[in-house]
Amino acid sequence: MAEMELEIPSVDLQNIFGEFDRNVKLLEEQMHVDLIPRGDLVKMSGEERNLSLARDILMQLKELSERGNVITEQDVRYALSIREKMQEKPLTEMDTQMICHTISGKPVKPKTLGQKKYVDSIRDKMITFGVGPAGTGKTYLAMAMAITAFQREDVERIILTRPAIEAGEKLGFLPGDLQSKIDPYLRPLYDALYQIMGADNFQRNMEKGRIEVAPLAYMRGRTLDNAFIILDEAQNTTTAQMKMFLTRIGFGSKAVITGDATQKDLAPGTVSGLDVALKVLSSVDDIAICQLHGVDVVRHPLVQKIVNAYEDYEKKQNKKDQQRKTQNRGRRQTQRRDFT
Repeated sequence: MAEMELEIPSVDLQNIFGEFDRNVKLLEEQMHVDLIPRGDLVKMSGEERNLSLARDILMQLKELSERGNVITEQDVRYALSIREKMQEKPLTEMDTQMICHTISGKPVKPKTLGQKKYVDSIRDKMITFGVGPAGTGKTYLAMAMAITAFQREDVERIILTRPAIEAGEKLGFLPGDLQSKIDPYLRPLYDALYQIMGADNFQRNMEKGRIEVAPLAYMRGRTLDNAFIILDEAQNTTTAQMKMFLTRIGFGSKAVITGDATQKDLAPGTVSGLDVALKVLSSVDDIAICQLHGVDVVRHPLVQKIVNAYEDYEKKQNKKDQQRKTQNRGRRQTQRRDFT
């Protein structure tokens, strides 16, 4: 058992420990160390290797606190999930990647290494695919980048679209005009716009035609120049729809395509346009494909556990399916030999 002392100002120490010491209890539990505050010092005890990793995490959290960040349980959980990479200082590097602020003043920035790579790709490439499970910030970060580009006048308009497809339910006849019928499908895009841009600002630009939110079917036959275009829920496109969308992109435009390959609502037997595009375009210049994972989930910790559980289940199922195919192939070959 080794011991160590770390000097951290009490105001930052209180921020790091969190409400009711929630953050430090998590750190102690996962790292198998004991942390005791004493004024501006933290007394640490545990195995030497664990102490070294815990110290690196605490020092990065200290730097984040000194920059004015409120340390959350999600920050600690993410630091723990990548603790072997702490020497690269990923937490503090991400803190410099400010995108914009919400209407309430909350900063919008990547919170994981995967999100940082995604944001960098959007900034550097003409077309970016953001693929990953729910809660990884695919749509929200793309929206933040679009609004920032629009406010800087890098683009003249924002175009947001997604397939209008029912999520495993039959909604039947919906009352109202066409806009009322399609709004439920586009609500997640509206929510992000309201939070970052504000409802009044959004409505003004919507009326001027500088922001457009529409179903994917409305993109056919158009050429979209000087625009920031986001295609959300791309896993629900057909191959023809995806090709149609990608060929709409004109000069001075930037496009982000987001989707979760595990949540398709297409009819049985229909091939996802997102799956095909990822294979066809993987080697095309100026197109980035960013794969986000369970570790990049920034919602409630339970969501991350759910995503990880489904990923493990699907891996096991894929392994079983592969074994079954191999066995069936072997039986067919044996039957052919017996027949001849």
